Amino acid sequence: MDVTRQLVELDIHVLGIKDMAGLLKPQAAEMLVGALREEFPDLPIHVHTHDTAGTGVTSMLACAKAGADAVDVAIDSMSGLTSQPSMGAVVASLEGSDLDTGVDMSELAELNDYWEAVRGMYAPLESGQKSGSSDVFHHEMPGGQYTNLLFQSQQLGLAGQWPAVKKAYADANELMGDIVKVTPSSKVVGDLAQFMVSNNLTKEEVLEQAETLSLPSSVVEYFQGYLGIPSVRGPPLAIARLKPPHRLTCVLWGRAASRS
Repeated sequence: MDVTRQLVELDIHVLGIKDMAGLLKPQAAEMLVGALREEFPDLPIHVHTHDTAGTGVTSMLACAKAGADAVDVAIDSMSGLTSQPSMGAVVASLEGSDLDTGVDMSELAELNDYWEAVRGMYAPLESGQKSGSSDVFHHEMPGGQYTNLLFQSQQLGLAGQWPAVKKAYADANELMGDIVKVTPSSKVVGDLAQFMVSNNLTKEEVLEQAETLSLPSSVVEYFQGYLGIPSVRGPPLAIARLKPPHRLTCVLWGRAASRS
């Protein structure tokens, strides 16, 4: 709420709520959007999510009923998994209510048939993901990164260790200070996760050996401030001593942590 108040003071036109990993559960969605709508009755609210865990349709309906002006969905044949929730499901669920979208389901079906055929042509390029994955609530991997990291893991010979990569992603995120994970910050977390799995390192071992490890360049550059300094409280890996010449960076991060 504090962030929204700051944004409103800057005269924003629309408030965008970007749920990159699809972590917004229905009850939380209702509470969040409801509180925002109550305090800011005239502020347009736009919600974006991914359907990795399979809760997207229900969560977007909760947002709509709580006062959101727009929610992102995808045509049925392109929806679900790490994409957006099904447009047809949302439209059909709101039919006959005071939030009826007015979208003709028969016309929507024609579009769905078209894009289903198009998707079939590109099937060889898909990631191979077959189902939703509720463990996203643990590792918090953004939907746009999930399939990319899956493909990258296969290229690095880690295809059989995908569960380990996801677990390492959660540990890497904690080491980085539980940062907001969008491009390119999410890639930094993913690079560290793959590094940990490739070298069979635990979270504790990364902290213990931080001074001597040849960490991915994206991780080092992150702590050098190439992506800015996020509002986190003392990322564990930043407080650990990285190998020279990056100790100054860690000192700076340590000071930032002590001030927060």
